Amino acid sequence: MSASFTHVPAYVSQCQEGRAEALLARQLRDSRGRVDALFTWLMLGQWASAILVAVFFSPYGWEGRVRGVHLHVQTAVLLGGVLSLFPVLLTRLLPGQVLTRHVVAVNQMLWSALLIHLTGGRIETHFHIFGSLAVLSFYRDPKVLLTASGAIVVDHCLRGALWPESIYGQLHPEWWRFLEHAFWVAVIDAVLLVACRDAVRELREKAERQAHAEQSSERELALRAGQLDAAVREVLAFRDHAGRLERLASLGQLTASVSHELRNPLAAARTAHAFVLRRMLKTDAGTTDPRIPRFLDIIDRELQACTVIISDLLDYAKGRPPSFMPCPLKPLVEEAISVVPVREGVRVNNQVPDGLPVPHLDREQFRQVLVNLIQNAVEAIPPERTGEVCVHADQSVDGGWSLRVTDDGPGIPAPLLERIFEPMFTTKLRGTGLGLAIVKSLVQGHGARIQAESDFGHGSRFTVLFPDARVPDVAVPVHP
Repeated sequence: MSASFTHVPAYVSQCQEGRAEALLARQLRDSRGRVDALFTWLMLGQWASAILVAVFFSPYGWEGRVRGVHLHVQTAVLLGGVLSLFPVLLTRLLPGQVLTRHVVAVNQMLWSALLIHLTGGRIETHFHIFGSLAVLSFYRDPKVLLTASGAIVVDHCLRGALWPESIYGQLHPEWWRFLEHAFWVAVIDAVLLVACRDAVRELREKAERQAHAEQSSERELALRAGQLDAAVREVLAFRDHAGRLERLASLGQLTASVSHELRNPLAAARTAHAFVLRRMLKTDAGTTDPRIPRFLDIIDRELQACTVIISDLLDYAKGRPPSFMPCPLKPLVEEAISVVPVREGVRVNNQVPDGLPVPHLDREQFRQVLVNLIQNAVEAIPPERTGEVCVHADQSVDGGWSLRVTDDGPGIPAPLLERIFEPMFTTKLRGTGLGLAIVKSLVQGHGARIQAESDFGHGSRFTVLFPDARVPDVAVPVHP
């Protein structure tokens, strides 16, 4: 394909351009294959026509009124057979190939030369050249036209010089006659080259439109497939989530029942433990054997841990709606700090400002939120070093307020941070994994939200964010 006929619009992407080129190449290959098939029959037809011309016309043309079997009959049969059978063989074996169409072009011009010779150079037969060029332009290949034109110009030049009677019907024509024929061939070529360029451009535009349509269709199909995949994933995720919720609901009912049943035996065990401890300390065994107080301390600690676990399970299972009332935040934080077990080396600071507007909260539920967050922060600091936990609150510009609990512990790895509020998930060696799940549930019950941030290696920060609707003025009447 000539580079001068190539034009790719700016909107065509590289992928689309490649597809358009492939479509154009296929269209040209198919079209040229059909033209090869046309020339198969044309070559055979010209062969038959040349024999008829040699039999009925050539003797008359060369010998005047005297008719007879002329040598041209043998020429038409033999030379015409060579000119026809070789291109026919190529069009059958190599249709659409470059070699095939150039061989066809040369042989077609030689057929024009043979027919001109058989008719004694009659001017009417020269029009066969122009007809042949027109048919060759069906290939839509400018190089084929140039090959054919070169072949016929060379033929006219050589035969015009060596055997002018064969081509012009005269023994002594003007020397420049071949230039006149070459000029008209060039005129026809110019017209046909423009026609070829326009035909190729139309095919290219058609290929580009088809490539654009295919690419749009592929994008649409890919989009639909992506949407379908996303929908399938959502359905599967929803099914899994529903299954988890169902199992958690069943587990909640079970834990509520079991926790309620275990609370009384544990209370009795703790009472018995306290009684035994008091009696043992009054006896000689309690004072002489140091293992007894240590074991009794272990029993007390483990019973306390069991009590905490059962309380968490009951709190998670109950799901009581909050009962709002004005609740000063700083005293509530101070109360929560006093409940958290003191650990040596860890300092808990209440940095809630005094001037913060009094929010409406469920006192007991939010106290539990504070206790859980502060206790988690204290436990996050490794026992072998000192640390600090800070509780801070402030009001935002839009009227909302936030509370932050920060620690300077080792922090939480990013993969674990994403699951930190999931029920039954914990990073501790012991525990139910319900503490932060309860916190999130209680915070959401207050119409707020909680978020966790961590700079791994430098501590964590839990932030409770309240909208302005949860910061009414102190004078607002209370409706418990």
